[in-house]
Amino acid sequence: MTVALEPKEPPLALVGGKPFTTPPNDLFIPPDALQVFLQAFEGPLDLLLYLIRKHKFEIVDLPIFEITEQYMEYVEVMKELDLDLASEYLLMAAILAEIKSRILLPVTLVEQTEEEDPRAALVERLKEYERYKSVAIELDDLPRLERDYQVAHVALAPNLAPVVLPNEVNLNQIFDAFDQVMKRVNSLTHHKIERERLSTRERMTKIMAQLIDVDQLYFYQLFNYQEGRGGIVVSFIAILELAKEQLIRWTLQPNGQLIIMKAYDSNSN
Repeated sequence: MTVALEPKEPPLALVGGKPFTTPPNDLFIPPDALQVFLQAFEGPLDLLLYLIRKHKFEIVDLPIFEITEQYMEYVEVMKELDLDLASEYLLMAAILAEIKSRILLPVTLVEQTEEEDPRAALVERLKEYERYKSVAIELDDLPRLERDYQVAHVALAPNLAPVVLPNEVNLNQIFDAFDQVMKRVNSLTHHKIERERLSTRERMTKIMAQLIDVDQLYFYQLFNYQEGRGGIVVSFIAILELAKEQLIRWTLQPNGQLIIMKAYDSNSN
């Protein structure tokens, strides 16, 4: 004979690992234990600004009758929800009532001077509060530490070594180095008996030969000052051509000296 088992209902709660399927008899939940209040305001000006935006009123032309009624309705709702009313809300209610009564008073025709609008002071306070509130919202939208992002704490690996990149050399620094070379050749100027024909391509080969056995040379070491101004210019053009063909590269030492290095490994072939 097969007996069908009825499915067990899930427990209402687990307290200390013990399931409870029925609520306790002595459990009392007051009717006002849970109250949801959707709108929370930081003060009476915040409430007024909310009502103005909700009903699409103009601050500069504040309809005091409608806004007073809306404000007092909200205060009554707060009383019904047993919320503690701050003195600022009650003070604002009194101010609105005073402005309303001043507007209702008849205007005397004896005085010729124009009477100040009783809403002016309140309107200025509302406009100033609106500016401060908009700035506060913009500040709150800015990224904030431990709210929008966290600081990562990492440890460097023991085998981590910094990669030292050569300093970039601009065109002005190259010409400054060449100017120093020209000053040296001018101090060693002598008379030539015969003129030697100089080849840029041949000078490029000679410079690359100088860099075969060494990793780098000072810029001024690539010049033969005995050749005079013409030889110096040819050597400088040859260096520029080698740099253009990416056979050499430049770097600048902290002391301002220009260094020439090979741009390839001669033992790679």
